[in-house]
Amino acid sequence: MPLRTLIVALVLATLVGACGGSEPAPPSDPVEQVPDAPGLREAVRDARTPDAASFPPAEGKTLQQLGDQIAAGPQAALATSVLTTGTSRFTFGMIGQDGRPIYGPTAVYVAPTPSDPAQGPFVAPADVLITQDRYKSKQAATETDPFAAVYSADVKFEKPGQWAVLVATRGSAGVVGAPTQVQVKAKAADKVPDVGEPAPRVATDTLETVKGDKALLDTRDPASDMHEDFAKVVGKKPVALLFATPQLCQSRVCGPVADIALQLRAKYGDEMEFIHQEVWVDNNQQKGLRPPLQAFNLPSEPWLFVVDRRGRITARLEGSFGVDAFEAAVRTGL
Repeated sequence: MPLRTLIVALVLATLVGACGGSEPAPPSDPVEQVPDAPGLREAVRDARTPDAASFPPAEGKTLQQLGDQIAAGPQAALATSVLTTGTSRFTFGMIGQDGRPIYGPTAVYVAPTPSDPAQGPFVAPADVLITQDRYKSKQAATETDPFAAVYSADVKFEKPGQWAVLVATRGSAGVVGAPTQVQVKAKAADKVPDVGEPAPRVATDTLETVKGDKALLDTRDPASDMHEDFAKVVGKKPVALLFATPQLCQSRVCGPVADIALQLRAKYGDEMEFIHQEVWVDNNQQKGLRPPLQAFNLPSEPWLFVVDRRGRITARLEGSFGVDAFEAAVRTGL
């Protein structure tokens, strides 16, 4: 082969690889993406498979009585702001007295008040927030900030109002617990589009709508290219629509979810369009929410909506969500 032809061939091969066509697939076990710091990876691995039988049974005890059986110490960092009656996805992290995240098999108990009979344990598997290095932004999750993994439990709330919560994590020294409280609204009061409903056909921002200003289009560093117009894609192809602002995120989990979107696009991009929409007008919180978020009635961020090719929502996630939850949501729309 002539030298010039060989050079051209090598350049083309490099470009194809850079576009993702020959990138290696993410590991089947997301825990392999967690840094191999002493004990961290194994702790996260154990946290992914909690067993309800390893936690104290409620057996008619009040939430306070259960709490009295469990050593206090950590704090629960809530990562969900919208909880409704019925089964709701409750996400959180556990923070030790030293300020560092705690990873271990975890479960949740709830009751309307601490003096009411406890319900649970609801197991809360850990879900990895860390992606492969090639998809990490400067706002990426690390093993220390904010979390390498987040816990998520499907919890049943029987009525609206304030609920008491006890989160329990099992470690080498036994079970430790953290009390907290959440507000639950009636399902009918939830105005955010839900699974089974048609997605609002709203135009999302593109490079053209911001007149080429990438800083307005995307606060992720570096900016992604997940900025097709949702209104032009929905109904033609499944869509994963992510509302997040990596740099300005109030809950500090928008960077990781945007990175996860990029990683999953490498796997599912031929079957589904991945779109990221920033949150604030001109990326200024004082100017309020951008029109697409208003159309979805979003009270918080980040949010993920998976929409099938018919334009109907097949999954929605709010707050912090990791690789497992994101990928499971994507699969509902294929």
